[in-house]
Amino acid sequence: MRLFYVFALCLLGACTGREQKEQQSKQVFNLNLSSGSLESLDPAYAKDLYTMWTTHMLYNTLVETDSGLYLKPSLARSWEVSPDGLSYTFHLQSGVYFHPNPLFAQAGNRQLTAADVAYSFSRIIDPATASPGAWIFNGHVRDSSAFEAKDDSTFILHLTAPFRPMLAMLSMPYCSIVPKEVARHFGKDFRSHPCGTGPFRFKSWDEGNVLLFGRHERYWEKDDRQQALPYLDAIKLSFYDSKATEFLLFLQGKLHFNHSLDGSFKDLILRKDGTLKPEYAGKFRLKKSAYLNTEYLGFLTDTANPLLSNSPLRNKLVRQAINYAIDRHKIITYFKNGVGLPATGGFTPPGIAGFDSVNGYGYHYDPARALELLRQAGYPNGKGLQTLTIATPENYADIVNFVATQLQEVGIPARIEIMQPNILKQQMSRSQVLFFRAQWIADYPDAETYLAFLNSNFPAPPNYTRYHNPEFDHLYTASMNLPDKERYSAYRKMDSLAISDAPLVPLFYDQLLHFTQNNVEGFSSNPMNLIELKRVRLR
Repeated sequence: MRLFYVFALCLLGACTGREQKEQQSKQVFNLNLSSGSLESLDPAYAKDLYTMWTTHMLYNTLVETDSGLYLKPSLARSWEVSPDGLSYTFHLQSGVYFHPNPLFAQAGNRQLTAADVAYSFSRIIDPATASPGAWIFNGHVRDSSAFEAKDDSTFILHLTAPFRPMLAMLSMPYCSIVPKEVARHFGKDFRSHPCGTGPFRFKSWDEGNVLLFGRHERYWEKDDRQQALPYLDAIKLSFYDSKATEFLLFLQGKLHFNHSLDGSFKDLILRKDGTLKPEYAGKFRLKKSAYLNTEYLGFLTDTANPLLSNSPLRNKLVRQAINYAIDRHKIITYFKNGVGLPATGGFTPPGIAGFDSVNGYGYHYDPARALELLRQAGYPNGKGLQTLTIATPENYADIVNFVATQLQEVGIPARIEIMQPNILKQQMSRSQVLFFRAQWIADYPDAETYLAFLNSNFPAPPNYTRYHNPEFDHLYTASMNLPDKERYSAYRKMDSLAISDAPLVPLFYDQLLHFTQNNVEGFSSNPMNLIELKRVRLR
């Protein structure tokens, strides 16, 4: 198999020069969506990565995040939060135009108003829309007059209780602003007739084959030199389903960007420290950066559940021993080719405010400490412990087998059980599995999305472990109307408290692999894996 890929790389590399020059002159950015399909270009349904990418190209939100996940103005030039935390007032940018559309009365053009914001948010929570993003507002906003257009340039959001993460949630693609007359006219067909204020506008879509966006000529943003954005003339998206094919096309120069790597290429392209092998250095760029994804092992901790009646996992000392028995550095080196960071901190990953980079309250590899904890728990050298079963999807079996072996080395008998992902998720939700392998990817750029996972007031999801600590829950509630600095400090206290109770085993914090061609300038992304193309140039 390795020889096949080496031969294919050589063959594909033979005819790239002319095509690359053509792409440069036309300023057409080529990328592939390897899922093979795209269900919608309607931001109300932006629940998967590629829908988020495409809607971010076509639409704007009130606020957005930079590459460090710090919030900055977008359609809202400024905002204020009332002292009681119940009202958010946004002042909109002037001179923002929707993409040209024949449904607009004035020569196909129309400016954005606060009424568009109110309509877009009301549309998300309208049961007729059936948006998977309705949870953003449901339970947080008033039952009536939640979305107020005070005048054309002022929008007010009304909450029922303080919830400071709301501002970060408004940066999600779900909260993109759409024009009422176009969205209503097309109804469900708005999925293929999108109209927004974003840097690119819809041109054509041959579903499953090619999608084309063109430059929005009246886009409102400018660069530092007051030059209009975006720089690109067009974006062309293909739909090759195979990640291997996608990367071969990237190596051929037919794609300007590649996201992650097919497993068959990792040993070929990457060294064990996650950097490019010498033979590929300089041929293209690789950026490895933080990704808000914590890979973990979870324990069911609800002691009222009959499954835990005779299980050693009900004992915190045993759960702590398991945490100390695992060498996370080896997982990163031998199973991830250096892509990722050992999760020796809390559940909250690096790349987001609230991550603890100083105190180090997590677990490190210390088999002697694991043995001591087992002795304190009444299981010296593991004597008397029943075999622990770790449920895992098949694609994680290699790492979980390694974990089982490490547990056995300190006297903890362990085995793995392969389960279909949907069945495992169902059992996790129903508290029917004691010990499981999973991941938690941030829904929005606020560490609260990780702490909600551990709040006993919430069901599963998110609280799959059924963790319950009254002190944690009190800190969570109290933090929701604190200024950012104090709130992030409270987040770290909550994370530390939960980790000391060991309802889970953080394994590693994932990282992004983004490959770009050498002629691509201005490409950026953030730890939510949202890519930004409005400042891209092709040299």
